[in-house]
Amino acid sequence: MVNEKMYELGSEPSAIRELFAYGLTRKAEIGEDKVFDFSLGNPSIPAPAAVKEAIIELLDEPPVALHGYTPAQGTPGVRTAIADSINRRFGMNAAAANIYMTAGAAASLDISINAVANEGDEFIVIAPYFPEYRIWIEAAGCTCIEVMAREIDFQLDLAAIEAAVTPKTKGIIINSPNNPVGSVYSEENLRGLADVLCSKQEELGSVIYVICDEPYREIVYEGVEVPYIPAIYDNTIVCYSYSKSLSLPGERIGYLYVPERMPDWQRVYAAICGAGRALGFVCAPSLFQGVIEKCVDAPTDVAAYAENRALLCRGLSELGYEYVEPRGAFYLWVKALEPDEQAFADRAKAHELLLVPSTSFGCSGYVRIGYCVDKATIEQSMPAFAALMAEYR
Repeated sequence: MVNEKMYELGSEPSAIRELFAYGLTRKAEIGEDKVFDFSLGNPSIPAPAAVKEAIIELLDEPPVALHGYTPAQGTPGVRTAIADSINRRFGMNAAAANIYMTAGAAASLDISINAVANEGDEFIVIAPYFPEYRIWIEAAGCTCIEVMAREIDFQLDLAAIEAAVTPKTKGIIINSPNNPVGSVYSEENLRGLADVLCSKQEELGSVIYVICDEPYREIVYEGVEVPYIPAIYDNTIVCYSYSKSLSLPGERIGYLYVPERMPDWQRVYAAICGAGRALGFVCAPSLFQGVIEKCVDAPTDVAAYAENRALLCRGLSELGYEYVEPRGAFYLWVKALEPDEQAFADRAKAHELLLVPSTSFGCSGYVRIGYCVDKATIEQSMPAFAALMAEYR
């Protein structure tokens, strides 16, 4: 017999990816320009020119150096480059010994959870949240505890978080800029979280980790600053991915940072190495470790996302839709036009609008629209959004 838990996960795959697959089928049937696929966070902006130049340069390396195994934690060169970048940008004191290269943020998060968790522990997630958090938490034998963000502004609800902490709490996953809402937690809000967690650690005599998921850190609008959580709370593990910042989602390259200011950080880092080994995540793609070493500070092109954001917000606002204006990432959190968000998404689908219902993210009443698409897709979708709105009037 197969593992029943794994069978259930495989037979009921991600709703987001199912919608994306449906979109590919519909595009083949009726034409790409007639399907408005806002389902997947797949960056439409090309990777920076520096990435292409780095790949071409690296292709002259000997094959074993280019494609061979690296140390499990990553090459010393890329780890040093990342540590130096963290120090320049955030005033930390990182070194190569604090960095562990991973196959993207998914691997980083899975490794982090397994590194610090014992069976029966609890991890808090802030709803709405990326649905795979629950998968990784439960696969580690732990319990996922949902705490809703404040709906008025989608900042952290500190009182609700404090009430959710128990002696079994091992960590809390913080995602800012947030997928799916696009909110960015303020420094005041995060310092309040740090106060809550420090107080609870002292009260319970335990350690509570913040696992910081930040693949969207570079994608912000109108001068918004994203506070660096390790500078605010010592027991923080950073999970970073270049999927969004450098438009490399399919290359699966990222890193874990275990800050030097974390008490007993060397023991935690050793557990990170052990979890990577146990989960089969050793040795991130060697070619792209080399690319990141050369492109670690390559700027992110946010202008096209900002243009799409403005175009989509303006168009939907004129049609009468309500939404949360995103301060970061590339998603729009739109209020469904009926209480049943799945029924609303299904009616949208009839207009070839592929919107992800908020059920996928642990709450009700909304849909997520990913605007990391061609500008033309947004422009051409407006008549479909208008027709959908007309059905409800």
